Amino acid sequence: MEAIKVILVDDHEMVRLGLKSYLNLQMDIKVIAEAGNGREGVEKALEYRPDVLIMDLVMPEMSGTEATLEILDKWPEAKILVLTSYLDNAKIYPVLEAGAKGYMLKTSSADEILHAIRKVARGELAIETEVDKKVQELNINRPLHSQLTARERDILALLAKGYDNQRIAEESFISLKTVKTHVSNILSKLNVSDRTQAVVYAFQHGLVESSEKQ
Repeated sequence: MEAIKVILVDDHEMVRLGLKSYLNLQMDIKVIAEAGNGREGVEKALEYRPDVLIMDLVMPEMSGTEATLEILDKWPEAKILVLTSYLDNAKIYPVLEAGAKGYMLKTSSADEILHAIRKVARGELAIETEVDKKVQELNINRPLHSQLTARERDILALLAKGYDNQRIAEESFISLKTVKTHVSNILSKLNVSDRTQAVVYAFQHGLVESSEKQ
C-alpha cells in the first residue's frame, strides 16, 4: 500500500519535528516536505501536491486560512487538515468555509490525529469533537451558499450566464479540470443535482443579478 504523502505547515520548528518524527514511524504515512509559514506552505503544496496538507492557522507572512484559500483556488482537489491550538469561532469557521477538510486541536491525542489524517486522505471530513459542536452551533440558520468560497461564487455567476466549462476556464484563467472540480463542489454545497438547479438557487437567493442571465 502506498503511503499517504503529507506536508507539515507550522511556524514552530519543534512542532514540525515532533510531528514528522511520529508520523514517519507509521507504515502508511510519510512526511515529504515542511513549511514554516503560510506563504511557503502554498508554494510547497503546489510543488509537491501531497495527499494531505497539515496546516497551522496563526503564522507569519500568511495565515493558515489565507493559505488554504490560495491553495484551493489554484488546486481545488487539495485536502487540508487544520491542526491548531485555537478553538474560537473566529478561527474555526473561516478556514472550514474556505474548504479545509478537517480541523483538529494540538491537544488531540496522537491516535486522533492519525485517524484524522487517514480520513482526510480518503476525502472524508475530520472534525475534532469540541470543534464539531461549535460548527453545529454556527451552522444553525446559515444558508447553504454560506459554504461557497469566493472562487465558487464567481464560477456560479458564470454558470448563471450560461457559460459552459470551457468558457468558464477561459474567463477564469484556470484549467478545465479545475472548473469541473469547482462545479462539483458547488453542486454538493448547494445540495442540488445539476447546473440548472444551481443557477435557479443562485437567482432565488440573490447571489447573481438577473441582468447576468443570458
